[in-house]
Amino acid sequence: MPGFDLLELGWNDELAENLEPGLVPGRVAAVHRGAFDVWTAAGAVRSRLPRRLMHDGLDVAVGDWVGLGDGLVRAVLPRRSALVRNAAGLTTTAQTLAANVDRALVVSSLGPDLEPRRIERYLVTIWESGATPEIVLTKADRHEDPWELVAEVEAVALGVPIHVVSALTGQGCDALRARIAAGTTAVLIGSSGVGKSTLVNRWLGEDVMATTETREDDDEGRHTTTHRQILVLPGGGLVIDTPGLRELQLWEAGADALDATFADVEELAADCRFGDCTHTHEPGCAVLAAVESGELASERLQSWRKLQRELRSIALRQDIRLRKEEARKWKLRTRESRARTRHR
Repeated sequence: MPGFDLLELGWNDELAENLEPGLVPGRVAAVHRGAFDVWTAAGAVRSRLPRRLMHDGLDVAVGDWVGLGDGLVRAVLPRRSALVRNAAGLTTTAQTLAANVDRALVVSSLGPDLEPRRIERYLVTIWESGATPEIVLTKADRHEDPWELVAEVEAVALGVPIHVVSALTGQGCDALRARIAAGTTAVLIGSSGVGKSTLVNRWLGEDVMATTETREDDDEGRHTTTHRQILVLPGGGLVIDTPGLRELQLWEAGADALDATFADVEELAADCRFGDCTHTHEPGCAVLAAVESGELASERLQSWRKLQRELRSIALRQDIRLRKEEARKWKLRTRESRARTRHR
């Protein structure tokens, strides 16, 4: 197979400095169960982790830059960004959706899927990742006047670019495509059936990503993407298409990510009488006053509180998990030390 121009894939001097001598650089284009498709200067290769790194749980995600040796992934180079969520289910395990992403495009159709609370959750995750968020509202052709719905998004996506598009008519598609310049990596995230793959197919000029026709009464449609993968767009630029997310559980987020998402709440909080105001019952609370006057939607404040509680809970569970892991490693080291002593 023909090789890839690593510079067009985003390779740079900083990555080169972190590559161990003797290893071949490549970018992970797709992740399968136990295997990875890696793009290199010599072509695309199917690779996997050595048993030791697999046992250690080395995290390899779509978009990662890796070092290959003897056909195996020997190292993951430092990431400049990583979109991470808590894996679906009851476990506390990080799942990296995409790495080394410049723009994270939150895709939602102009219909029942348009949920401001979900968009807030996406934005917290993206701001924490190091990528730049943008909102893409699809299926504009189904609405004569979508701007009331757009206003709902603007109220929660403060300062974030919002694109109204239709892959059917082409409305807004070229302008959005222009945001993904050569050497830039974008990822599309959102629920199933919102039109991510249809949008990618339009940019590619052919039906590369499988899609399923939607019913006239089904605004959400169906999405058949089963794994995350990178695609090279004509004219340069990379896009990562992803399967639909049924849920987006936060993994972790610092105060900056929450503040960026809820900049309106933080701005109001600066005028509270007390510096440690919790915005629940204190006198002189500017946030509560804004809710009472209608300046701030009560749902917005409730969402802010909910995400704060969720992040505190996640931090606690992670702390417990790390302590258990340290205890396990200590027991293992103790057992190995006793075995060496007996051997002597």
